[in-house]
Amino acid sequence: MSTPETFHACDPELLARVLRPYKAHCKYLTSADVTTDGERLTARCTFAIPESCYIDDTGHLNSVEVNICYNQMMYYALAVAVREKLVPQLAEWTMADYWQRQLPGILIVRFGSRFPRPVDPRAFHGEFVLERMIRRTPRDGAPLLIAETAHRYHDDQGGRCDGTATLVLTGLP
Repeated sequence: MSTPETFHACDPELLARVLRPYKAHCKYLTSADVTTDGERLTARCTFAIPESCYIDDTGHLNSVEVNICYNQMMYYALAVAVREKLVPQLAEWTMADYWQRQLPGILIVRFGSRFPRPVDPRAFHGEFVLERMIRRTPRDGAPLLIAETAHRYHDDQGGRCDGTATLVLTGLP
């Protein structure tokens, strides 16, 4: 029996809270809707980067900005997952647990991107997919969660970027 898809429209207050740690000129995520279908959690997002936060205009989305965008949509997707109890491995978490761990306890341990066609950074869309999350307890350590994720970006002119990332969530509640 398949699990029905659930849809969670963008919550502007939650989005603002997720983006609070970012400098004003680095808040690129403008909206995000989260869906679940079985064990797969997906955030479909809209971004705008009027001006790069670190370099002169390159005319295209670059790897640094992709990483920042990934972080923002991942943080939002996980916040929704915790609040709505969408992921079994996060079901025991409270929002206080999430806010306490958002920056220090969610680590990107592997990140890769491909850029088949340049993406216009001024207006584009992204997608974060939580494909799998497993709990592990290393022999000498505390339990942790390992998350396999994917990310994609596109614009209205056919620009594309995609990749994968592995997360480790530490300091579990």
